[in-house]
Formats: sequence, C-alpha cells, structure tokens
Amino acid sequence: MIQIYRFLTNLIYPIIILLIFFRKLKKKEDNKRFKEKIFLSSFNIKKDQKKKLMWFHAASIGEFKSILPIISRLNEERKDLEFLITTVTLSSGNLASEELKRFNNVQHRFFPVDVDFIIKNFIKMWKPMAIFLVDSEIWPNLITNANKFKIPLAILNARITSKSYKKWSLVLPVAKEIFKNFSLCLSSNKETEKYLHKLNAKNIFHVGNIKLINENEITKDEIGSIESVQSRKKYWCAISTHDEEEKFCLNVHLKLREKNQNISIIIAPRHLERVSQIKELSNQLKLTAQVLNKDNIINEKSDVIIINSFGNLKKFIKFSKSAFVGKSLLSKFKDKGGQNPLDAVKVGCKIYHGPFVDNFSEIYKTLEINDISKEINNEGELINFLVKDFKEDHKDINKYSSLIDKLSQKTLNDTMRYVNKFLLNETYKT
Repeated sequence: MIQIYRFLTNLIYPIIILLIFFRKLKKKEDNKRFKEKIFLSSFNIKKDQKKKLMWFHAASIGEFKSILPIISRLNEERKDLEFLITTVTLSSGNLASEELKRFNNVQHRFFPVDVDFIIKNFIKMWKPMAIFLVDSEIWPNLITNANKFKIPLAILNARITSKSYKKWSLVLPVAKEIFKNFSLCLSSNKETEKYLHKLNAKNIFHVGNIKLINENEITKDEIGSIESVQSRKKYWCAISTHDEEEKFCLNVHLKLREKNQNISIIIAPRHLERVSQIKELSNQLKLTAQVLNKDNIINEKSDVIIINSFGNLKKFIKFSKSAFVGKSLLSKFKDKGGQNPLDAVKVGCKIYHGPFVDNFSEIYKTLEINDISKEINNEGELINFLVKDFKEDHKDINKYSSLIDKLSQKTLNDTMRYVNKFLLNETYKT
C-alpha cells in the first residue's frame, strides 16, 4: 500500500507543480520561494558541518510558534546543534522571516511536497540527525525515507481525532507500518494517546498541548505606541476568525454600539487575504473600518480595526477585556474546530467561543473550570457577556497569566525531558 502511495505521488508530481504555480498566481504561495516546495535546485542548503542538524516540521503559524520555546531551550542546553524548520503555509513563512531573526542557527524552508524522490533528496542534502513532526503532519514518504536513512523520528503535540482515526483504520496495516517508525510520540491529549496505541506507535507519553508554551511577550514600547488611544475607548476582539464569523461579530458589535458608542472591535482574521473582504463587509454595515498594517497606530475614530500583520496580535488585544475566538461557531467546523485562545488569555481577556473546539478541547476545559472561557451559541449570549465585561473596572491579568505560566512551565519541562532522552537515545521511563 505504501508502494502504491509512492507510485501515485510520483505520477501526479507534474500536476502538483502546476497546482503550486496556480496557487502562486492566486497569491497563496510565496512569490519568490514557492519553488522550495517542488524543485531540488531550490532547496538552498545552508548548514554548519560542525553541528548536528535538527529538523522540525510544522504546518502553519500555531505549530511554528509552539516549537520555538523548545528550540530556545535546546540552544540553552547545548551548543552543538543547529535547526531547520519547515512549514507549509504562506502565513507561517512570513512569520518565520520575523521570528527567526533572534536566532543565528535556525533556517526556515517551505516543506517539499511528499513525493518520494523529492523528499529523499531533501533528506540526503540536509542530512538531519533527527526529525520532529508536529501535530498531525504524517507524511508517508518522509517517514519511510527517514527510516531508510536510520534517522530518529519523533512526533510532538501529536493530535489524532476520532474522525482521522477512522480514516487510518480503513488502512490499518499500512497505518501501523507508518506509526511504528516513530521513536517518540508526545500526545497533546488523552484521546490521541489512546489512538496512538491502536496504531502501533511506541514510547507514547501525554505531556499536554505544547501550544501552551508560546513565549512571545509584549514590550513596553509596543504598549506605549497604542496605550494613549486605547485608554480612551473600550475594545473587544474577534481573533482567528473564519468566513461568516466576522459577520456574526460585526452584527454583535452593531447591537453593542446601540448601548455604548465608545466601543470598537479589533478583528484578527485567521487568513490575511480576507482583510479587504472584512473591510467591505464593515462598510456595508456602515461601520468605519481601519486596516491596521504593521507599526500603524489605531485611529480612535474607527469602529472596526482589522489586523493585517502577523506576530503582533498581543499588543493590540492588551487592553481588551473580552475576545471571541473563531473557527468554533459554524457547524462545518464540527470535529475539526477550535483555534488557540492562549494569546488572549495571557493578556487577561475573557474568552468566548462557539461549540466546536475539538482541536483545543482540553485547553478550553481548563479555561472553563477556571471561569476564563464560556461557550456561546448565538448573538444574544455573546452580547450579554460583553455588556457585563464592559461594566467591570479592570481585568484580572495576574490570575489568568499565572494559570497559563504554571501550565506552560510544566508542559515545557515534561516535553524537554522526553526530547532530551530521545536525542541521547536513552531508555524512557514513565
């Protein structure tokens, strides 16, 4: 069966090339670096032959950010390592160009397509000493070639839903052949731990969701650039929103403004290519919208502020008391919904979300138990919560951040304990 997958991916390789070029024309790929995904000549190998290369593959922004604290800790503990990070999405590549400036031994490349001869040459040219896959990035050609080259393979923050397990169970013998190649599996939740056992994986440990250990903080300069404006108004946020959720939030905002004109909404869509669409929708609702690019200052006359940059969300939600977190409200997100709420929690925001949060179910349960998050199902419920929040004089940032810091430190320490044993090829103990 794996041979069939290998044959089919080789066969459709020309079609994949055309698809990548088409995506480039649609501005869904990096205009200059898109060839990294499809051509051997564009791998752009840069490495220190005296150091051991660790390859981390993360699909998108959330996964990319989650591994940076791990790389930082490895850099603190060892001086003989360098790192390659691959990602898939354009947005993650844009973020990487900013975030990796603080490292002198970390390279970013776009992940090459999982075609056998492409991935085989990528491994031979980069020569990683270990490979870490993040979340649900299971690529058969990569995994089987890593095994051929005897490269240790680990999966961090492993996430297998009941829906994805059902798909794997249709080809269970093949799935078991793939998952047995992992020398270490760190699961993000108990459900995944159960499924990994069924898939013949070994050295499985539940350490929690590593997205808890996002390390980005706001500087005093960043706060100062917006504090004078935000202190004069009341703000709430809609973050990581998807199509249709912005309309829901804008309708809520219209009703809030009937009660208080001194309220603005900050919208941070999951995909920036939709910024102009959200601005047009705001205009249709007769709301004054500002598209906020990097280093812009908020116009206090704006009803709607639309974030049009990555990596600086926290500084704009610092003074909001409440945040709606997207990919959670619509029925199409059932079994695959939920975005990371922790950036908003760390700055003291109350969290509101729809019923579909499977991707972060354990985190949301923790937040709910601590009265930090609540599920909403309609506009009226969200309006009532927001009105109550606006009446409060202050946010309990210390309560929120201390909870996250405690969970974060434990998750990072547990993760690093197993990662270090993996790199040293030591025996695992529960």
